[in-house]
Amino acid sequence: MAHQVDSTDTLLSYVRDVSLRDDDILRELREETALLPGGAALQVMAEEGQLLGLLVGLVDARAVLEIGTFTGYSTLCAARVLPADGTIVTCDISDRWPDVGAPYWKRAGVDDRIDLRIGDAVDTLDGLLAERGPGAFDLVFIDADKVNYPTYYEKSLALTRSGGLIVIDNTLFFGRVADPEFDDADTVAIRELNTTLADDARVDMSLLVMADGITLARKR
Repeated sequence: MAHQVDSTDTLLSYVRDVSLRDDDILRELREETALLPGGAALQVMAEEGQLLGLLVGLVDARAVLEIGTFTGYSTLCAARVLPADGTIVTCDISDRWPDVGAPYWKRAGVDDRIDLRIGDAVDTLDGLLAERGPGAFDLVFIDADKVNYPTYYEKSLALTRSGGLIVIDNTLFFGRVADPEFDDADTVAIRELNTTLADDARVDMSLLVMADGITLARKR
């Protein structure tokens, strides 16, 4: 019976060599982000961005919602896959970090597909529900403050169409979710969400042991 392969540096380097499809715009945005305070830890892996783009295409998304923009790398990965009339609504608490990514969105020719909403994410999600109604989005990507993950998930579920996909980043949270010594609010919130997802009859789900843990939840 096959088991999980050990992810050595050599193996991860091999995987990147044979699977990552990169370009100057993506690479330069990652490099600029890495120079920011905490940038290297907060940005998604290149492989994760590529996976997100693949998922956007697989669900034939025209409307994507992103909770947590940061410098907009994942925003860019999703926007490039959308059709010309598609839109990604991306939410952040401040325009400080999205302003870093905006020139790259423009260089990639997808800035007209990106709708940046600044403010408290819970308020933004409530506003989108009132503005667009339930089931308005084909795919939602959650990658923001962890303590609010359970709330973001519930609101995302309302905003996602049947058959749509919710992608949740950091669901292994540096391995802390499996270590009882960690009881900080962020870790507890992610544990709570993981427990909810395991038995949530509203979705089909899988937790991928990739990057910092990526959970895929398809709304039934």
